[in-house]
Amino acid sequence: MRDSQKMAVIGGVAAAVVGLTGAGVWAFVGNDDEGGDTKGSVAADGKAPREVKTGPLSASEVRSGAKEFLGAWKSGDLKKAADRTDDSEAAAKALADFRSKGHAASVDATPQAAKGEDVPFALTARISYGKQKAVLNYGSSLHVVRDKSSGEPVVEWKPSVLHPQLKKGQSIRTDKAGTPPVRAVDRNGSPLSKDEHPTLGDVIDDLGRRYGDKTEGSAGLQTRIVDAKGKTQGPVLKQLSRPKPGELKTTIDAKAQSAAEDAVKGKAKASVVAVKPSTGEILAVANSPATGFNSALRGSLAPGSTMKIVTSAMLLDKGLASPGRAHPCPKYASYGGWKFQNLDKFDIKGGTFSQSFARSCNTAFITQAKKLKDDDLTKEARDVFGIGLNWKTGTGTFDGSVPVQSDAQMASSLIGQGGVRMNPLTMASVSATVKDGSFKQPYIVSPSLDKRTLAKAPRTMKPQVNKDLKGLMRTTATSGTAAGALRGLSGDVGGKTGSAEVDNQKKPNAWFTAYRNDAAAAAVVPASGHGGDNAGPIVRKVLEAAG
Repeated sequence: MRDSQKMAVIGGVAAAVVGLTGAGVWAFVGNDDEGGDTKGSVAADGKAPREVKTGPLSASEVRSGAKEFLGAWKSGDLKKAADRTDDSEAAAKALADFRSKGHAASVDATPQAAKGEDVPFALTARISYGKQKAVLNYGSSLHVVRDKSSGEPVVEWKPSVLHPQLKKGQSIRTDKAGTPPVRAVDRNGSPLSKDEHPTLGDVIDDLGRRYGDKTEGSAGLQTRIVDAKGKTQGPVLKQLSRPKPGELKTTIDAKAQSAAEDAVKGKAKASVVAVKPSTGEILAVANSPATGFNSALRGSLAPGSTMKIVTSAMLLDKGLASPGRAHPCPKYASYGGWKFQNLDKFDIKGGTFSQSFARSCNTAFITQAKKLKDDDLTKEARDVFGIGLNWKTGTGTFDGSVPVQSDAQMASSLIGQGGVRMNPLTMASVSATVKDGSFKQPYIVSPSLDKRTLAKAPRTMKPQVNKDLKGLMRTTATSGTAAGALRGLSGDVGGKTGSAEVDNQKKPNAWFTAYRNDAAAAAVVPASGHGGDNAGPIVRKVLEAAG
């Protein structure tokens, strides 16, 4: 092409641009056949160039932008509706989720008078979940903007367009409202309400979470706002059907439970548990105050001299003690650099092991430390009494700990100090093991409900050891430190007191554990003093009701 022809073409284009500046800005789409640098070119299809509008939206544009979006949404054309926003990908997902996960079968959206570029609208969503139908009515608002690419009016997409309470990362979901609630009943079918038995409140709630879906109850259906993990955020938008509680049978004995609650009432931080030795069923759980931390099942405290039951079983098994045999009980005994003493520094000259157990002589046990291995007590507690095994009671529990210790700490553990940690549940189980002769893991809901496997102790107490240990606990209940609390209680009775020292605490924690017939119980009253005086009456009252 000659230079004069080139100039004519270029000049013509230039003239066209100049001639159109008054009508707005135009975009040119195409290519330069000659490879030149052209900032504007003719349209690819050879048609007239397309105008991209800029500047503020007119009132009619705001109306049309809102109308096209809401109309497409109402008609069910979610792709078209999403395309009428400034973020079609996010809008498409949110609208689709509302239909599929929110179960919004259809919507009816009616725009109202615009306020500038904001358009409020009324929405009616028809929710359909299985046989359940509901109508969800609410108002929302959208904001119309000019699309940067096309210049057309579109909806500025944000979650609140779908619902005014929606935030980023949230969605609307219609489904079952968690697990069905439970109506807990005791072993005989009597209701166990949180109003009547507030100390069981956290246990009943926990049982509901664990076993609600294993009852014949129903959770009910809800439309609600959830986060990315499905967790409910904010209020329920629509309740399609009400939840129906399912009956959950527990091992609790309502009579024993009421007695336990009365027994701990007014005693600061007191707690008690009762179990059935022949089965391991938990009969009662009570704490004071009734609400708050459940120390009866989940506490972790040094058990003091009640631990001597386990230590005695070990000594009897090893032949280091025998009820009627002479056994040392001096005022003091040293081991591992520590000097131990008895309460009020008493001693028993020429006494037997039975007398030492009945009077809770500390030094009778400390003197045997030199004959033991560091892990002997740990093994006895775990292998015979099930302490420290993984109990599956049906609710959250702390299952005791008897760690391997050495030197003075090992000696301390023999009398329930050092690193030994228990609670009323585990100590009630210790007494129950003595009464039955073998460990039966405690539980509050039958394992048949969820097919869980209960913990089993590796070995059973030797018959002679069991006989001797029962005799020791019986003597303690009739003429020893437990006699004051248990005297006159009929049936096959045995008990043990305990007082656990705590650093920077004026009075020790009072412990008491005992059995009567086919019931065993244990209680602790922190910072109260002697076990027989403070925890003993609690246990007696429970055993009277349960045994």
